[in-house]
Amino acid sequence: MIRCMLNIWGVILYLRLPWITAQAGIALTWLIILMSVTVTTITGLSISAISTNGKVKSGGTYFLISRSLGPELGGSIGLIFAFANAVAVAMHTVGFAETVRDLLQEHNSLIVDPTNDIRIIGVITVTVLLGISLAGMEWEAKAQILFFLVILVSFINYLVGTVIPATAEKQAKGFFSYRADIFAQNFVPNWRGPEGSFFGLFSIFFPSATGILAGANISGDLKDPAVAIPKGTLMAIFWTTVSYLVLSATIGACVVRDASGSLNDTVAVGSPGCEGLACRFGWNFTACTQQQSCRYGLSNYYQSMSMVSGFGPLITAGIFGATLSSALACLVSAPKVFQCLCKDQLYPLIGFFGKGYGRNSEPIRGYMLTYVIAIGFILIAELNAIAPIISNFFLCSYALINFSCFHASITNSPGWRPSFRYYSKWAALFGAAVSVVIMFLLTWWAALIAFSVVIFLLGYVLYKKPDVNWGSSMQASSYNMALTYSVGLSEVDEHIKNYRPQCLVLTGPPNFRPALVDFVGTFTKNLSLMLCGNVLIGPWKQKMPESHLMADGHTKWLIKRKIKAFYTDVVAEDLRSGVQMLIQAAGLGKMRPNILVLGYKRDWRTASPQSLEDYVGILHDAFDFKYGVCLMRMKEGLNISRVLQAHVNPTFEAAEHPKNGTGSRAAPGTVDPTTLANEQQASTIFQSQQGKKTIDIYWLFDDGGLTLLIPYLLGRKKRWGKCKIRVFVGGQINRMDEERKAIVSLLSKFRLGFHEVHILPDINQKPRPEHIKRFDELIAPFRLNDGFKDEATVNEMRQGCPWKISDEEVDKNRAKSLRQVRLNEILLDYSRDAALIAITPPIGRKGRCPSSLYMAWLETLSQDLRPPIILTRGNQENVLTFYCQ
Repeated sequence: MIRCMLNIWGVILYLRLPWITAQAGIALTWLIILMSVTVTTITGLSISAISTNGKVKSGGTYFLISRSLGPELGGSIGLIFAFANAVAVAMHTVGFAETVRDLLQEHNSLIVDPTNDIRIIGVITVTVLLGISLAGMEWEAKAQILFFLVILVSFINYLVGTVIPATAEKQAKGFFSYRADIFAQNFVPNWRGPEGSFFGLFSIFFPSATGILAGANISGDLKDPAVAIPKGTLMAIFWTTVSYLVLSATIGACVVRDASGSLNDTVAVGSPGCEGLACRFGWNFTACTQQQSCRYGLSNYYQSMSMVSGFGPLITAGIFGATLSSALACLVSAPKVFQCLCKDQLYPLIGFFGKGYGRNSEPIRGYMLTYVIAIGFILIAELNAIAPIISNFFLCSYALINFSCFHASITNSPGWRPSFRYYSKWAALFGAAVSVVIMFLLTWWAALIAFSVVIFLLGYVLYKKPDVNWGSSMQASSYNMALTYSVGLSEVDEHIKNYRPQCLVLTGPPNFRPALVDFVGTFTKNLSLMLCGNVLIGPWKQKMPESHLMADGHTKWLIKRKIKAFYTDVVAEDLRSGVQMLIQAAGLGKMRPNILVLGYKRDWRTASPQSLEDYVGILHDAFDFKYGVCLMRMKEGLNISRVLQAHVNPTFEAAEHPKNGTGSRAAPGTVDPTTLANEQQASTIFQSQQGKKTIDIYWLFDDGGLTLLIPYLLGRKKRWGKCKIRVFVGGQINRMDEERKAIVSLLSKFRLGFHEVHILPDINQKPRPEHIKRFDELIAPFRLNDGFKDEATVNEMRQGCPWKISDEEVDKNRAKSLRQVRLNEILLDYSRDAALIAITPPIGRKGRCPSSLYMAWLETLSQDLRPPIILTRGNQENVLTFYCQ
């Protein structure tokens, strides 16, 4: 309480409150005081609530705001608040220097001239205060107690002086003890000078109310901040408010606005030609009033309190105590707040000032920086010019403190449990709004500067995204918004115009297949859901620790790669059952995947038959669950796990499953989350500019339009923006023009912007013999060769080897097989130099097409191609429409 009271009882109390009373009148001065107190009281309640919501460490106001609102706003206001306190050191020091200068002037002992004397005395004073601060908190606390006693004695001395009958010398300076007519005249405003307006005076007075944060600013030095801050802050506000109101009313009832100070200006009561209230008391100040040359009176003499008091030197001592104590408090507060900010490393180039020295980690470098800033503003040497500068910065701090309290309350976070209950979230919001309004009413351009600084610092932190986790209300608000919108989305019926490709990407560990991650991340970024799925194969007890250990590392890897995606994993006995879990359980409400994306299984010819069955079975499962399917194949492959020399989970390109189905195991300590998040990122072709190449779409089947949609979304991205999209469709040679126009017309209705359409009249031609022979050789190891065996023998062979191909199945699917061979020839002819090929793959009917035959189709269709190829098949759900409703 004492620290807050000392900081509130600053230079304004003694040197400017009587002058403000003369300008604004007692009524408006009380309004100024009560408006300031309203803001500070609401802020005091908010700071009390925030400071009792958990243990408070050093860093004061910055610590409270940053841990409540997060680093974005907390960091910016911490920098501003530290700067405002440094400037406040200058304001209080200039008030002290001004008093010393006036004393020297009365005795004709000026050092140089009135202005430079303030500068000289101010620099010397702040240097002494710096020495006290560097001596440690023990000396600083003792000095504060001494200053507090001096101020109390001086205030009592002033009150005693108001009831002592005025001497002739005091009457000549405008003091006539308590008079009702003086009170009545001073009750109304009398605006004078450039500061003569309500908000002009408010801006000068308001810094005197900013001391409420003095206790919070040294939170790290308090034994029990959760108790000391609320109790001390609110008690300090109450008692200092009473003292301000009493001072304004008493001095406004005793002293006239203008007086000459000359003992020769006496006059008989009621003499003609005498103007002004002093004429009733036998004094004629008409001449100096008309010539505006009066040196005394409330409107002209800043030392009116000293003149009224019973013993003037005590008031001077009180001024010294108030100004020096406030300057000392600000000189201690600013470095400590700044030190906490520096330690959090939110901004560059300031970490140098965060180092602490000694047992209490005193911020010596911060003291020196505050000292330099204070000297810079002391050189202004004009109290009325310095005070408005810091008003806006303190108001900005108060606005954010109140908003912190409101925001923490409105998010309904279970972590918001302040032990101080006497606050209101709506009062906090009102306090924040009033603070902002007052900022613009005081000095609109200074308010704009303050907000510009906050916004700039906010933008910097948002851009840098510092790695801090303080459990702020911003995080709670993000959760609230996500939950609200997700629940609300469940009530919205699906519509084809709102279709988005939401992808479940079977990456295994995402860092093993960066190309697959980059490809999907390119067209889902800021558009739709991307979920990286990983199946950990093995016993539950063995794999669960790995799941918990690695999940955070994989998420950080995605963030570092700037991929906006989620990571999830499941533990399963085998691959297919794990993927079935992911397909069924992934997502939330309407935020569920609708496309399964996976890499092409390059090792299908050497892999175990069961893994082959699982792979093709996964594709059938996806269609059964109404998923679209997107297979990706690259000439160099997708899996770089061997390059990384890390543990491989047997997913979609991994080695053959062991017979027990448990998969390979990671050596203990092979990859930890920190190493995973910090490993060097592998580059892929999807991260580079594609230039003026082509994206070739082979739209061979109507699957709902998914084959067209994904290349369209890719073409909207900057890296693919220069690529020309070509659409190839089958047709007849004698109707090429008509079919091209029909397809162009259809595509234009879809508004995809695809204008280059190619008809393939030779798509149904028989492929070259050597290519047919290569296909036959490809499937030869998987054939049953059952043409001359009896039916019972064939059935027995099929039950034992369901993946193998019977002669009957070869014959029934001959046309489809030859079509894949022919399509591969067309791809090599037309798209050898494309940036990407998108094609509709064939579908092998479940139970009628063995897995080895289907894989042979995919192999034949996509082999020998240099560009990446995506084989996309929708689930017959329309994803494009040319209707407006």
